[in-house]
Amino acid sequence: MIKQLRAAALAFLIFTVITGVIYPVVVTVIGQVIFPVQANGSLIERDGQVIGSAWIGQQVDDPRYFSARPSAANSMQGSSPDALIASSGSNAGWTNAGFAETVQVRSEALRATYGLSADAPLPPDLVFASGSGLDPHISPEAAAIQIDRVATARGVDRAVVVDLVARYTEAPQLVILGQTRVNVLLLNLALADLE
Repeated sequence: MIKQLRAAALAFLIFTVITGVIYPVVVTVIGQVIFPVQANGSLIERDGQVIGSAWIGQQVDDPRYFSARPSAANSMQGSSPDALIASSGSNAGWTNAGFAETVQVRSEALRATYGLSADAPLPPDLVFASGSGLDPHISPEAAAIQIDRVATARGVDRAVVVDLVARYTEAPQLVILGQTRVNVLLLNLALADLE
C-alpha cells in the first residue's frame, strides 16, 4: 500500500509540474513570440494610453459614433466601464415579462431614433442584448441603419461613413466561422480620426 501511495504521489507531482508549470510557460512563451498582440489582449492604444481591446465592446451614447450591441448588464445596472461588471446576460427568455418589455422598449426607441415604421424590420443585434455584454461587433445591417445618423451628427458626407463601415467590416474567419461583422470600436476610432 505504501508503494502505491508513493507512486500516486510521484505521479501527482510530475503531472502538477507538467500541467501547472511547464505547459503554461511554454504556451505563454509561444504566444508572446508568435502572437504578441493577441496574447496581450489585442489592446488598442492612443497617445500612449490603452483605450480598449479590439475584442471587447464598449457602450457609446454619442450620436456621432456607432452604437454597439446592447448589454443586459447595462440595462440591469446602468452603464459601467468595468468589463467584469458589464459581462453578464439576463438569462431571461420570451416567457419573461421583463424581457419582452425590454425588447419592446428597445424596438420602439430604435424605430423612433431612425424614423422607421412600426412594422419595419430591425437588426436583431440592436434589439436583443448580448449574452456576455462584451460583443465587439455588430452586423452590417446594424451598422447600415446607423450610417445616416452618424453622418448627420458629424456633418460629413454619407459616402465617407459608408466607406469607413466597409473598411471595418470583417469576413467570417476561415470563410465559414462566424458571420460578416463590423468592429464597432475600430470603426469609432476611425471616425474620431476624422476630427
